[in-house]
This record gives sequence, structure tokens and C-alpha cells, in this order.
Amino acid sequence: MKVQWYGQSAFHLSGAEGSVAIDPFADMSGLASRGIQFDYPPIEGVEATLLLVTHEHVDHNGVESIGGDPTILRSTAGRLESPLGEVVAIASEHDAQAGTERGPNTIFLFELDGLRIAHLGDFGQRALRPEQAAALGQPDLVFIPVGGGPTIDAAEAGEIVARLHPRWVVPMHYRTPRIGFLETADAFLERSDNVQRLSEPTFDTGDLPSSDGPLVVVPAAP
Repeated sequence: MKVQWYGQSAFHLSGAEGSVAIDPFADMSGLASRGIQFDYPPIEGVEATLLLVTHEHVDHNGVESIGGDPTILRSTAGRLESPLGEVVAIASEHDAQAGTERGPNTIFLFELDGLRIAHLGDFGQRALRPEQAAALGQPDLVFIPVGGGPTIDAAEAGEIVARLHPRWVVPMHYRTPRIGFLETADAFLERSDNVQRLSEPTFDTGDLPSSDGPLVVVPAAP
């Protein structure tokens, strides 16, 4: 399965069964007028079978940037049908105050090419609730925010990774040279002895080395 990172929390996953786009953004140049640096290039020329939106913030819900007439599941919860099989949408919050500050967030769990994949969106709770952890089980691949601010920080993300114990972890939603807010991923990466930094914003899971514990995969910023 090929994984492409577009920055922030936006990914495109493609395999033999189809493709999934998650939390895309379009033209974000308007943020500059508010003093916010967001220099990732707009997502263009990307098609998907399935499009997932974890919450309705502008840097996550740019559905117009994805072509191919995908099935769209956005900001929801439940066990949902899709062209790629069942998607488990797990209700969560964007903050530690039961969603009263930044609203709801959806954790998506789905399968592609035999791999169980979890994308935590802008998860902001201090920890997973027992029922959320039970719904997730043990995914193969987890995309998790690590940059603090409006989401969990490095320590909280580390606790979730230890609880889920996936094969691979991809940190997201953190400061890079193209983002002028959030914290960097450094504190999260320092918690792991098993980190693979990549020179490109894309990778294939078939090329990743085998590992006894979670391997933290860090694509290069686009």
C-alpha cells in the first residue's frame, strides 16, 4: 500500500482494492491575512474511491480538492458501508472539554489491502476512553497528531501508541518549515528508539523494515 502525505493531516492511501483520501485541504492562502503560516501546496490532481473527513475545519475538509467522485464520509460516527468495505467511525472530541471548545472529531478505522488503518484526526482528548480503545483494537497503521495546541501533545500521543501497539505509526499535525504554529514532532520522536525518517513525503508499507515494536515512520514534509 502506498501512502502519500500532503501536510498537516492530509493523506492519500492507494492499494490494489482502491484508494482513500483523508482530511484534504484546498487553497489555504487566505490564512495569511490572519497571520497564520500554512505553506503546504494545495492538493490538486488527486482522485480517490473513498474520502474521509474527521471534522469540519478548513484545513481538514477541503473535499473539493479530491476528484474521482469518491464516496464521502464526514464528521460522523457508526459502522458505515463504503466501496472498500465497512468503515468504523468512532466519536471523539477535538479538545479535553468534551468538545465544548473545538467541537467533535471522528476517528476512522478501515481496512485496505489487508491492513487495519486508524486515522485519529484532530484528537484532543487527554486519553482514549475504554470504549474508543476497544473499538480500535490493534490497528496495523496509526496516523496520530503529535503537535499539541488544539490536539494531543507528544506525551499523550505516546500513551495512545503504547496502548494500541500498532506495527507502524505516522505522526501528523505538527510544526514543519511550512507550518507556523503547533509544536514540532521532536518530543514525540524522542520517545521512540525505532524511528525511520524518510527523504520523500511518500512511502510503501511493503518497503518498511520488520519490527518487534511500533515503527515510527516520518515522511518528509511536502
